[in-house]
Amino acid sequence: MAKPNMVLALLVLVAAIVSSLPAASLAVTSPYVRPPPRETLSLLKDDDDTDSQTPQQVHISMVGLDKMRVSWITKHDAPAIVEYGTTSGQYTSSATGDTTTYSYVMYKSGKIHNAVIGPLQPSTTYYYRCRSNPSREFSFRTPPATLPLKFVIVGDLGQTGWTDSTLKHIAAADYDVLLLPGDLSYADYIQPRWDSFGRLVEPLASARPWMVTQGNHEVEKMPVVEPKPFRAYNARWRMPYDDGSSPPSGDNLFYSFDVAGGAVHVVMLGSYTDFAAGSAQHDWLQRDLAAVERGGRTAFVVALVHVPWYSSNEAHRGEGDAMRAAMEELLRGARVDAVFAGHVHAYERFERVYDGKEDPCAPVYVTIGDGGNREGLAEKYVDPQPAISAFREASFGHGRLDVVNATHALWTWHRNDEDESVIADQVWITSLAANPTCNKK
Repeated sequence: MAKPNMVLALLVLVAAIVSSLPAASLAVTSPYVRPPPRETLSLLKDDDDTDSQTPQQVHISMVGLDKMRVSWITKHDAPAIVEYGTTSGQYTSSATGDTTTYSYVMYKSGKIHNAVIGPLQPSTTYYYRCRSNPSREFSFRTPPATLPLKFVIVGDLGQTGWTDSTLKHIAAADYDVLLLPGDLSYADYIQPRWDSFGRLVEPLASARPWMVTQGNHEVEKMPVVEPKPFRAYNARWRMPYDDGSSPPSGDNLFYSFDVAGGAVHVVMLGSYTDFAAGSAQHDWLQRDLAAVERGGRTAFVVALVHVPWYSSNEAHRGEGDAMRAAMEELLRGARVDAVFAGHVHAYERFERVYDGKEDPCAPVYVTIGDGGNREGLAEKYVDPQPAISAFREASFGHGRLDVVNATHALWTWHRNDEDESVIADQVWITSLAANPTCNKK
């Protein structure tokens, strides 16, 4: 049997040979025929919802390299206390957090609790419970302190039968962190849909950190009646914008964080807040990328944004152009390895691109807005397929980014083929920090 290092070396060699082929010969528009749409899932409440202190919609998110934020909702007042330990039923530590609520037109949320627990050991399973109802025990595994590291990336999730299929495929994967580039619940002003979404994803989101950024379906702004955008999103999905290990952004709509001891730096950008030069987001991004040690501990840098900067789909044409014009140079200058986007309800992978042309020192761009939303798929593409577009297909699915070591990461896209998870696209991504050509002064 071949040794793992030998197998990896052979795979890397094959990837290098394939990547040397002319771009035109790699461009693929998949002929796969999509199944018909599936129904929106029921919005019925859980059976135990009559218990006013039962924790529901439990999810976790990273806070720095050794802490985790536990978020949950109760119907009525309850203590914002989390008890935890490394043995089921034995909770040796506890943390007290805070509680908030929000109102939206005629809707009033439950009590939204957030508590940060830690410090935690890497690659360790922790068992935890919310003091409000100690009968419900949850568990999660912390990310590793070093590479390898495994991400799941899925966008535009929603609450349909296809969402359910996608979540089942993700649940069957062995991964460390889930990244979601916007459009979570598709509540679209109907606030109980936020609650049903929280219950839908709880089995996964309570067991692995979910790191998210916002999309257009999170804006939920109405003139006069609800003039403040992102009210539900900011209240329910608190991210580490001011208490993590990276430069604080001061805004829940954009932030960054490190994983695997800082070997991977993840930048979460906001498509629907100011991004122009001189804006708070633009200034923060400059500071954040300048602090990254590309020649030191940081092997990979990836960014997530909702609206794609590159797309050959007919849907949402040109919507990301202004943000790309404002920020693309910053990402290339920092040698960001890959950029993942949602918004367009299809899958597409581009070559390394800068300013509309292939560039070996620019990021790989991927559109992954195909989690299972109720609006359906974006099936119309520009014809002919641009040379910079390597693979495209309008199907539901999810992606996995396995950062194998300091030089190579394996990206795979898994199509929802009926109810089977099928690898339809795969490519090795080489760290730009390890490319001597891209590191010249």
